[in-house]
Amino acid sequence: MIDKELFRLIGGNKKYIYMAVSVMVLGLIANIGVTACICFAIYMLTKNAEWTEYIAPFGVALVCMVLRYIATRIAGNIKDILGRKVKKDLREKTYNKIIKLGVRSTDGMSMAGLTQVSMEGVEQLDLYYSSYIPQFFYAMIAPFILFFICLPIHPPVAIVLIACVPLIPVSIVAVSKYAKKIFAKYWGKYTSMGDSFLDSVQGLKELKIFKADGAQHEKMNENAEEFRKITMKVLVMQLASTTIMDLVAYGGAGIGIAFAVSAVFEKTLSPIAALFLILVAVEFFLPLRAFGSAFHVAMNGASAGKKIISLLDTPDPVWGEGEVTGTEIRLENTTFSYDGTRDVLKNVSAVFPEKGMTSIVGESGCGKSTIVNMIVGAYRPKSGTVTVGGKKCEDINRESYYSHLAVVSYNTFIFNQTVRENFYLANANVSDEQIYDALEKVNLVSFIRENGGLDKVISEDASNISGGQKQRLALAISLVAAKDIYVFDEATSNIDIESEAIIMKNIKALSKEKSVIVISHRLANVVASDNIYYMEGGEIKESGTHSALMSKKGGYEKLFSAQKALEEGYAEVLI
Repeated sequence: MIDKELFRLIGGNKKYIYMAVSVMVLGLIANIGVTACICFAIYMLTKNAEWTEYIAPFGVALVCMVLRYIATRIAGNIKDILGRKVKKDLREKTYNKIIKLGVRSTDGMSMAGLTQVSMEGVEQLDLYYSSYIPQFFYAMIAPFILFFICLPIHPPVAIVLIACVPLIPVSIVAVSKYAKKIFAKYWGKYTSMGDSFLDSVQGLKELKIFKADGAQHEKMNENAEEFRKITMKVLVMQLASTTIMDLVAYGGAGIGIAFAVSAVFEKTLSPIAALFLILVAVEFFLPLRAFGSAFHVAMNGASAGKKIISLLDTPDPVWGEGEVTGTEIRLENTTFSYDGTRDVLKNVSAVFPEKGMTSIVGESGCGKSTIVNMIVGAYRPKSGTVTVGGKKCEDINRESYYSHLAVVSYNTFIFNQTVRENFYLANANVSDEQIYDALEKVNLVSFIRENGGLDKVISEDASNISGGQKQRLALAISLVAAKDIYVFDEATSNIDIESEAIIMKNIKALSKEKSVIVISHRLANVVASDNIYYMEGGEIKESGTHSALMSKKGGYEKLFSAQKALEEGYAEVLI
């Protein structure tokens, strides 16, 4: 009934559950007091008591009614506080987890799915924590309180009522396995529909160009229809389960009432005592009936909670507390596998000195980007070591390391802010002159000056500038970051040849004072490198300067010559 993993997420907020249940029990006792007072007043009426004798029972009833009202309000407030605090804590845990993962992606979680889980998924858990869990404990306690109150009055009726109570949990358990499957599918269809919608919106231009918007529209309709069907299944299951619980609850109460009436006719129970038992008979079942209603709503939240737990249980990259004292990076006999079976890096050893330009080249899939992931700390090797300044990467402090590291890739994010504000993110003290100097180095200064200057606002996803301009702007921002290690991962892939030549010239100049690591498919960009690592199949096959590798007539020379011939042939076609 209670998921231990989800219950564990409550943490220190468990006290609110105990408080809510205690107040709910107090309200139950007050309600029983009102019922007892009403029965006693009827008893006094049959005895033709004086009106003054009614003051005490009505006074007690009034106090119990006020107490019941206050208890209901307090319990509601406590539940609300519980729900809000747990949601706040979960959002903080989710956000902190994403921060801890850092540059590492969340496995199996799309951006739409991550957004839905961290936002709406947490909202779905509100009812699970604020209503379902307190109601569970209350529903377990309330019938026993009523049983011990009713037992001295008439044991057979009390035993019959308490015996019928477990039928409701049995009916809940009977449908719970089916319900969990339904709700798991429901949440899966929901996130799938969100993914499809986000993909369609982001790729609307391409859909229009390829005239595929109609087909995508049909696909979205299919996703929506599947979601509608699973929603209908959820509603049908909830309705059927509610009907069963109503039959059990009121059927059980009816059996208890029948026993009480029978006892009156047999003269083993007074009419007033029977009236009290009849009035409280339904109270045996209402807490569990309310719990059953909350169960189905909670299952939806529980399905979302499982995804949150999956995110929170994702292993964190291992970091230590050591400070970075040197910036030479070494990979020593490094082996890595994404799935634990196929090695994408095999005994790779490489040195990236504190100063100089080191490049990694090779065909797609050879392991270049995996080495970048190892360098930035996104993943740890299966075997071997990655060291920074002689210290193992997992032993150094992440903040300390990242204060020395800058990474520029083909998809570096530009924020929806002004050009100046984007530079401030990299260096809060950078001056306008330094910004323009960096823009000059990436051949972007004229465009910025002619289009609003440093106050130009970059729109969402940098849609108001070209892909090449976006990449050059990202490069310029990294240049003012004043780092010691620069990693350029296909950083010039969308840039024109003229700008590319200017940028590579500045990158080479940067390498005189900094450690520069370049990943590039275009080998013309790495000719000036101090050292080049050529990779094939996850292994470093060759290393050396451009001229040394060309003289070896190995894999690098063949790839370089093939690219050069292809570029020359393409140039002739254009002419």
